[in-house]
Amino acid sequence: MKTWYIHIQGQVQGVGFRPFVYVLAQEFELKGWVNNTTDGVHIQFNGTSDLAQRVKENINSKAPKLARITSIKLEESEQTFFENFQIIHSDSDGKRNLLLTPDFGMCDDCKQELKTSADRRYVYPFITCTNCGPRYSIIHALPYDRVHTKMDVFPMCESCQSEYENPLDRRYYSQTNSCPSCAVQLSLFNAEKQELKGDLLGKVVGAWQAGKIVAIKGIGGYLLTCDANSSSAIQELRKRKHRPSKPFALMCPRLEKLELSKVEKDALESEVSPIVLLNNVRENVNAEGIAPNLSKVGAMLPYTPLYELLLDKFGKPIIATSGNISNSPIVFEDEKALSELTQIADLVLVNNREIVVPQDDSVIQFSPFYQHKITLRRSRGLAPTYINPELKLSSKSILAMGAMLKSTFSLLHSDNIYISQYLGDLAHFDTQQNYQKVIEHFLSLFDTKPETILLDQHPEYPSTQRGAQLAEQWNLPTYSIQHHIAHFGAILGEHNLIHSEEPILGVVWDGTGLGEDGQIWGGEFFKYENYDFLRCYHFDYFDFILGDKMPKEPRVSALSACWNVLGVEDILKEKFNETERKIYTRMLSKENPLQTSSVGRIFDAVASLLGILDKQTYEGEAAMQLEALATTYFQKNGLDFGSSYFQDGAHYYRIPTQSLMTNILMDLRKGKPKDWIAAKFHFSLAHLIKIVANHLKIKKITFSGGVFQNALLVDLIYHHLSPKFNLYFHQELSPNDENISFGQLVVHRIQEVRSKIVH
Repeated sequence: MKTWYIHIQGQVQGVGFRPFVYVLAQEFELKGWVNNTTDGVHIQFNGTSDLAQRVKENINSKAPKLARITSIKLEESEQTFFENFQIIHSDSDGKRNLLLTPDFGMCDDCKQELKTSADRRYVYPFITCTNCGPRYSIIHALPYDRVHTKMDVFPMCESCQSEYENPLDRRYYSQTNSCPSCAVQLSLFNAEKQELKGDLLGKVVGAWQAGKIVAIKGIGGYLLTCDANSSSAIQELRKRKHRPSKPFALMCPRLEKLELSKVEKDALESEVSPIVLLNNVRENVNAEGIAPNLSKVGAMLPYTPLYELLLDKFGKPIIATSGNISNSPIVFEDEKALSELTQIADLVLVNNREIVVPQDDSVIQFSPFYQHKITLRRSRGLAPTYINPELKLSSKSILAMGAMLKSTFSLLHSDNIYISQYLGDLAHFDTQQNYQKVIEHFLSLFDTKPETILLDQHPEYPSTQRGAQLAEQWNLPTYSIQHHIAHFGAILGEHNLIHSEEPILGVVWDGTGLGEDGQIWGGEFFKYENYDFLRCYHFDYFDFILGDKMPKEPRVSALSACWNVLGVEDILKEKFNETERKIYTRMLSKENPLQTSSVGRIFDAVASLLGILDKQTYEGEAAMQLEALATTYFQKNGLDFGSSYFQDGAHYYRIPTQSLMTNILMDLRKGKPKDWIAAKFHFSLAHLIKIVANHLKIKKITFSGGVFQNALLVDLIYHHLSPKFNLYFHQELSPNDENISFGQLVVHRIQEVRSKIVH
């Protein structure tokens, strides 16, 4: 009889792994132990070689649903004889090498108990088990044990303690375990911060029925809620939140009234419980008030027992949007909620379980024709762990600071990759403060200090400046990585294409990013070969004027992109007053040192030319409405299209932005329908990619940048380029700037490999 040792790494804490191993040990009649430490799960037991192999295979194939194993190693160890099999307490000593477990939506078992009148947790708003509930949002130290979470201030009652100590119970070592006898407590306050008593959930539902706004504390922060069918409540929320037209999300009590594809249904019901953008959400909601001028509405199911109870009582969908004033991070501290959210909400529902790390809800969509998954915001339920065992980066500890809009940071530590949740726009002071706090929290969790810091090349990004400050403080080297190269690196890393022996075309289209020539890039084609990046095509530059005003006003993009284009004056003259025309004409008549190739700005320009939108109130509004218009055309007529604004053989060396605009104007003058022009524009972009790839004789094409959040464009690329080309889109990561920090890690690794080859 030999002694065997198994070491398991990955997402293996807070998912019921030890009781799973214990039950498996009883089945195989093992004697030994299982333990949690700062670097995963460890098992030691007696048995034959054949038995040890079968145990390993069963662990790998039957692991708990929420576990994600990245490494499982079996080896013979020093012979020891055990009398039984036991679970021993976590060891918090040693190097911290764990994947952080995300927060999970309520599981089916807990939902059934919540609604079973005979169950002792009947209608208890904070029911959880090892298969659901908060994890990442409440942990302040590793390993994941109750003493290291914000549950440590809630002593368990005798019944909960008994469950917690029983290896055969679903709540064995469930660190969030509680019940009405040892409860997390709710409190309700009005806008004057007076505490209300009585039936608190009933008062919340009554407030919704009366058209009131209620702030509710969830897993990652506060949500602002109201009746989704009350136009007056929705407009009041928009007014108080200073959010005139940006879409709100819905929380729906059940699926039956939603028209869903299988992938949409599976996503909504998954443990992640994200917001999913859906095409057919009309019943019992004011769709135009929720998502003005858009065909899709973001919807989610109740993912906590508290939301489940409230939605059951109300019986209809509610608005559920981040609890903040526009452009600020989500509010997660109770004192701040009572200070700030009472300016928006009529009631504030608080609980006394503290949140360590705030998170917005994750957002995904599926393309309308091919059902390709697109992550729009990677946050609650998805962040912060990124699992890709085949991707081998540096053995160093590296902190990548990311970009500015849709900021994240990434940490490479002990061969694990951590990508923070979406942290927002760093142009705002509160977001900068939160960004810094989450970085400090990460470094504290792993008790580490990076050896290298990676930055965006833009010197004025707060992320760049903060990274430089940390490097100076710790005397660390820094490396600057161009924004769009980082986008390309992110998609190469996600698909493990770093070591590709074939050349790869990287199509990187977004709104803005500082280029290596000092211009504003955003319409780029790169060739990746032999660990090197070559910018081989880009849209012709046009003047980038008026700073932040240009991205906010599509009419300015139209004016600049169409400068000197004949016949545009009739369309543009109504969009500017006399003073504006004089100032902007003078600016464009001079030689402008700042130029852009941004496809994001080209989308804005086309939207303005078609009369869709001249001034937008949130990022991407014009492009989303242009996509919605084109989508209606393709849904009626199919994805095939007869003509393109780009011609085969005509664009081998440059991509003429003004020619594109000229042709769009010609179609307008011919009286072509605007949905047809919008459709032709989208098809032309897919056709252009095909032209460039054929000219370069490249079969592998990758796509990154915020433009590829456009689900219709993704479908058109699939439809017209596959199977002739191998197409790679983002899977777990968002195509937008959230992936920049991860891309910085990948590009840094590529640069290391190339440096070794060159030298």
